[in-house]
Amino acid sequence: MAAVAETFYRDLVWNLRNGVLAVTQDGRIAVMNEVAYRIFGLEPQPADIGRPYLDVLRDLPDVTRIIAGAFRLSHLPNRAELRLKRTGKVIGYTLSQVRDDRGRVTGATLFFKDLTRVEQLEERERLRDRLAALGEMAAAIAHEVKNPLAGIEVMAGLLKRQLAGNQDALSILSDIIKEAKMANAIVIEVLDFVRPIRLQVEHVAVSDVVRDAVSMAQSHIRRGAIEVKVTVSEELPFMQGDPHQLRQIFTNLLTNAFEAMDGRGQVSISAMQLAAEDEVAVGSDVNAVPMIQVDVADSGPGVTPDVMDKMFSPFFTTKAQGSGLGLAIVRKIVDAHDGRIDVSARPEGGVRFRVTLPVSGQHELFG
Repeated sequence: MAAVAETFYRDLVWNLRNGVLAVTQDGRIAVMNEVAYRIFGLEPQPADIGRPYLDVLRDLPDVTRIIAGAFRLSHLPNRAELRLKRTGKVIGYTLSQVRDDRGRVTGATLFFKDLTRVEQLEERERLRDRLAALGEMAAAIAHEVKNPLAGIEVMAGLLKRQLAGNQDALSILSDIIKEAKMANAIVIEVLDFVRPIRLQVEHVAVSDVVRDAVSMAQSHIRRGAIEVKVTVSEELPFMQGDPHQLRQIFTNLLTNAFEAMDGRGQVSISAMQLAAEDEVAVGSDVNAVPMIQVDVADSGPGVTPDVMDKMFSPFFTTKAQGSGLGLAIVRKIVDAHDGRIDVSARPEGGVRFRVTLPVSGQHELFG
């Protein structure tokens, strides 16, 4: 009977939807279930039980600090949140001490849940509220700005005809027309950003989207000697999405990579299917569906942590010329497809963008 109870207990902990990590007072792992491994981005290893948690979680210093606090702090955190640097996931956790029948501390337990999807849904709602207010203002401003810009471009063109023999004047007028067109393009980009996205959803092959995005990015900017490595299987399931918008996601990411690498280095694009996500907001209408994960990684100079935190913010840019809307638009399209996008620094140098999209979303197929 005791053996049955022990097996039941082990199966119970292993199959919980929340992560469970328990350590003994001498710092050895007593329990670590499958969800904990998955959230931490580790492969389950039966031999981990009994090993020092500092060895098993050596790549997760933010987690080891929390566990160490269980034996030092008098008031332990309850319902706290933490973003894991290793995986980019956000967890909500509770830390508690394990005591024996005499009240002596014999270990600590960390209960946690993946809140990444919840945070994404909340951020999406906040973004929609901000865009609604920004859209009204931008539409009014754009109307007032576009007409003068069009007038400047037309009048400069007329002057070019009248001053055909004056090369200095023609050069200045060409610059005026060029700047007017650039300003007009920024106005159009702002309007596109604040305008709600209406997806024309079809069954889309990820391999086709990536292949088209590579071609489009190469037409936008010179690739030079940059090597592009694509590892996207034709066997991946078709997904429901807007092919034009999906192409724009990866075209923008590739264009940014080409610009950052100055004509040399490597860009790799890989895709894989993930199991259905079951860590969704409690009470939400988001169903667990299989996901497709696409990584776009480059070997460029990388970015600093403070820049990485602002990369998806509207109008933020590190370029001499640019609206700062490219990545903000990418994130908006990803959100419209019920997906998410994360960015991280690569250990070997460069940046990796990870786009995770559901195979089927809450959209109606177009046509």
